Amino acid sequence: MGWGTRPALLLIDVCNAYWTEGSPLDTSSNAASARAPASIGRLVAAAREGRVPLFWTRVEYTEPDMSDAGVFFSKAPLLTVFQKGNETGLEGWMPGLEPVAGETVIPKRYPSAFFATDLNTRLQLKGVDTLVIAGVSTSGCVRASTLEAMCLGYRPMVVSEACGDRTPEIHDANIFDMNAKMADVVPEGEAVERLRAGWTGLTG
Repeated sequence: MGWGTRPALLLIDVCNAYWTEGSPLDTSSNAASARAPASIGRLVAAAREGRVPLFWTRVEYTEPDMSDAGVFFSKAPLLTVFQKGNETGLEGWMPGLEPVAGETVIPKRYPSAFFATDLNTRLQLKGVDTLVIAGVSTSGCVRASTLEAMCLGYRPMVVSEACGDRTPEIHDANIFDMNAKMADVVPEGEAVERLRAGWTGLTG
């Protein structure tokens, strides 16, 4: 697929729920997933250095009966972790991995960062053509967002080291499938270099 010239960094659901012991969504028993936040941190630092747009997603439900989660809730009742008014700290950003002023936060209710959000409009307004994708979980929201990004004409660059899931087998199978069908899976070092370089070939 190859890189375009105007990348953005898309950070999928980088919150405590995925790296906290006792959370129903905890992935930290998988050593590779436990290392993912450090890799995400290096991508964030590179994007900020290169003045590349950063987009953060977070799951949020506001209805007391979780009706805004639709039938997704009937399959995954653990989504109450992300219900407003039910704050436990699990829904919060990972320490050291928080948006800063000028970075965009996209609230979402379903796996894809694009579904029923204004992410696509925001990316179009900025002229983004490539999405460096990191976060959790590889088999769920990362994969769903990657597929929709490709369908919308973006070049998804998935950083395997910066994604996490419950087991190595689930992670590896989905990384293989995304690379085969809908994205380029790129090493962290390559992504860091590209993000640090910023929007090559453009002025202004």
